[in-house]
Formats: sequence, C-alpha cells, structure tokens
Amino acid sequence: MEQMIMEKNVLEWLDRAAITWPDKTAYEDTQNALTFSEVRERAMRIASALGEQKIGNSPAAVILGRSVYTIPAFLGVAASGRAYAPIDAGLPQQRIVKILETLKPSAIVTEPAYEPMVRTCMEEAAKAGAWDAAAAGNPDAACPVLDAGQLVLHDINEEKLAAVRRSMTDTDPLYIIFTSGSSGNPKGVLTSHHSLMCYIEAYADMMKIDENDRLGNQSPLDYIAAIRDIYLPLLRGAYTYILPKEYFMQPDVLFDRLNEKEITCLGWSTSALTVLSSLGAFKDRELKTLKKVCFSGSVMPGKVLRLWQTHLPEARFVNQYGPTEATASCTWYEVDHVVDENEAIPIGRAYDNYHVFLLNDDGTAAAQGEEGEICVTGPILALGYYNDEKRTNDAFVRNPLQTAYYERMYKTGDIGRFREDGILEFHGRRDRQIKHMGHRVELDEIEYAANGIEGVEECASLYLKEKETLYLFYSGEAQMRNVVLKLREILPGFMVPRKVKQLPELPKLPNGKMNMTALKELMR
Repeated sequence: MEQMIMEKNVLEWLDRAAITWPDKTAYEDTQNALTFSEVRERAMRIASALGEQKIGNSPAAVILGRSVYTIPAFLGVAASGRAYAPIDAGLPQQRIVKILETLKPSAIVTEPAYEPMVRTCMEEAAKAGAWDAAAAGNPDAACPVLDAGQLVLHDINEEKLAAVRRSMTDTDPLYIIFTSGSSGNPKGVLTSHHSLMCYIEAYADMMKIDENDRLGNQSPLDYIAAIRDIYLPLLRGAYTYILPKEYFMQPDVLFDRLNEKEITCLGWSTSALTVLSSLGAFKDRELKTLKKVCFSGSVMPGKVLRLWQTHLPEARFVNQYGPTEATASCTWYEVDHVVDENEAIPIGRAYDNYHVFLLNDDGTAAAQGEEGEICVTGPILALGYYNDEKRTNDAFVRNPLQTAYYERMYKTGDIGRFREDGILEFHGRRDRQIKHMGHRVELDEIEYAANGIEGVEECASLYLKEKETLYLFYSGEAQMRNVVLKLREILPGFMVPRKVKQLPELPKLPNGKMNMTALKELMR
C-alpha cells in the first residue's frame, strides 16, 4: 500500500512540480517564460542569497513588476524561512510608506527601475519610526534594498536551505497581503502555508484543475485573488499566463491573446468581466478554448453573466465569495442555468475545510431562512493582522456557539441568508466596507485621505451599488480638480471616487450627525 506523505508547506509543492514537470512552462508573460525547474532554481538562489544577508527573520517586502520573475521572488523569500509581503510598485508612494511603517521588513527585494522610489519610501517610513531610531538616518542598516536580478546569481546552498526547511511548520506565515483599513492605515493580513494549501486544494478540486489547464491571470500579483494563478501550477502542473493590465481595456486584443495561449480557465474579478462587457466583449471575437470561469470580488450583475454564458454555452461558471481573512474565498456556487438579467446569484456552499454559518447580533445562531452575519471558522483563517494586535483581537474572536473549548472565528461583516436547500445568499454589508472593482474598500479610509487635503473642511464617501460608483462629497475651498489629483497621489486607483461633488456645507441631522439619506439623494 502506497504511503501517504503529508506536505507541510508550498515549497514541497514546488519541489514536486520541478521533478514531475521540469521542462514544462509554468508561468509566462509577454516577454518571458519560466519552466517549473527554472522557477525552483531561481527561488532557491534567492533564498540562498537571503541566507547570506545579516538580516532578521521578519518578513521581506517584494516590490517588483507584473512579471514571471516576481513569482520565484515570492517563493525564494518563503524558502529563506520568511513571509513575503507583495507590494505593487504602481501604488501611490504614500500608501507604500504606510505599508512599510506597519511591515517593518527585514529586507526589500526589488529591481533597479524601482530602487529610487523604494528608497524614498523607506526614508519616509524610517522617519515615522518603521524601524529603530538609528534607522531614521540610515534605513539600509535595518532593511537592505536587494536587487532580485543579482540575488538569482547566487549559488544554491541546499544544505542550509534544508536546515531552514526542517525548522518550518505548516502554520508558519507564508505571505502578508495588505488591504484597506478604516483608520487610513492598510491592514496586513498574515496567512500561513497550511491555510493557503487548504484553500488551493479545495479550489483545485472544485474547478477540476489539472496539468492540462491553462490559466489567464488578471489580478495584480499583490492581490489575494492572484494566489490561485500562482499556486495552482505548483499543485496541479497547470500553466499561468500573466495578462497585461492594459489588455482589459481592449477586449479584441485580450480575446486574441486568450485564444493564442489556449487559455482554458479564468479566475477573475466580477468587475473585470463587467468592464469587458461594457467595452463590447464578444462583438468581434469569440473565445475558443475557455471552459471554466470563476468570478468573485463583488456582486455579479445578471445581465453581464448572461452575456458571457450566451457566448460560452459549454463553459462552467462559478460564483465565489469570501474575505482575505479566510484565505481568499470560503463559499462557491456553480451557476447551472442561463440567468435572467435581474437575477441575484447565490454565493453557495462552503469549501472543504471551511465552516460558514450565520449569527444574530446577540451571538446566537440565526434561524433557518433568516438573515444573519456571515461568520467563518476552520484552518483557513488568517493568523491575524501583522503588527496590529488590537484589530486582530477585534476581528478574530471566539465562536459563541462553541462553549466547550475555544474556537477562533472571523466575522465578515456581511449579511447572508441560507435557503431551504442549504445554499447561502449574500444580502449586503453590515458596515461601511464595500467591494468595488473586485477590491475591498473601507469608505472611512477614503474620507481619512480627503480630510488631509488642504481646503477640505468636511467630507463623506458613499457607494452607489447600482452603478458601482464611489462618491465623495466635501465642503471647503479646495478645488474639485485638486482634490481628485491629491487623492490619486494618496490612494490606489480603485479607491479614488469617480464622482466628487463640492457642497457649501454637508447636510446634518438635528443631533449633528451627517445626514446620509440626504447625501444618497444627491447620488440619484
């Protein structure tokens, strides 16, 4: 009888993939491609080089472009025994500074094109106390900036890497992905190897991914959705093509590339599918090889899904739901019919290793058919928010339904309802956290940024769900154009309100609180 070996981290997936499919292309972009054996070699060279650096064991930031070379950098940091923190080099510098302040990385892996920007951000973060006081004048002493291109020239020290591997456990941190935070400070969601592996295995089984599948990557590599395109090849031998961001404004060009690369499976944000539909997708091109489509990030409009279903009648369409804190997604629903244009798509059933249930405000279980807050337990929960004990303790709490022992739970802040057949429906947000363009956004963070702009006296941010449009209302002398330009310097593009309106004063209730109803009327 064949003995089953339990794998405890993603590096074992990498090792096996390099042995099983050494010469098969694992990742490709418009310029370069890497085989599985090349990915492992680059990762181990980077890990060996990091092992020679006199740095601590705290996470390393990876600030690289949208390239196949970014993935072995992630894996190389992991193989060195550290968690990696992917940071998009295209983010506003102020946001990168905020991330570095929280992360306090042991090193930054980047490339020469980004080094001047990285050093500017490091200096600002050091002044704000990201590292110890001595680092304020010399950040390099606490956090060296390392060129990924030079790290891959280092010889591989298999003996030292094996020693690091022996000391690792499956609950060791793998990555830190930063999401929107209501205080203006991004939250770093810390996830273990085991949690990631549970999710990827469950997703791969649900989507029936194998070595013949060819994935088209849409998500930024620092975003939670990208973990599928990064790790499915290592688990199942699939292939990932990293699509240029600009293709998503050119449906014909995008579809031609998907056909050329014979892409069979997509795991995209709802907003990507929606934008393509609005730009005339399928008007002049059809997709010839696509068989599987998973969408997530926000509510899918029925008319958009119907368009894709009509043009891909043989494809599987799956709606996926879940927060970064539960390792990407916790429920899935396969759409088994062509939907009506106004149909609400359920979010389905829990993945394997996820327990999803509903709670009332008093901590009791919601009755069958009644609304409640969606809560999650299981080995897929994040370890917490990095360097943020208070927000960790606020978000990850004891499951009140389990009194015999301590069971950790994450409250999503979303409202749901279970149908009689056990299928879960999404019924909106409890608070002011929304999903926009596939990203989670705290409206408070937008207001926090706007309040820091000179000439803005008061402001309020709202979201018009029907039009997927962010609004910002403000009073003060600041010119609207200057407000928008300043927000673009501070926030990622998906968080900058599309509609900005200047008012003589913001409407108030008798108790002095903002009159949100009056503001909502101004959005109609």
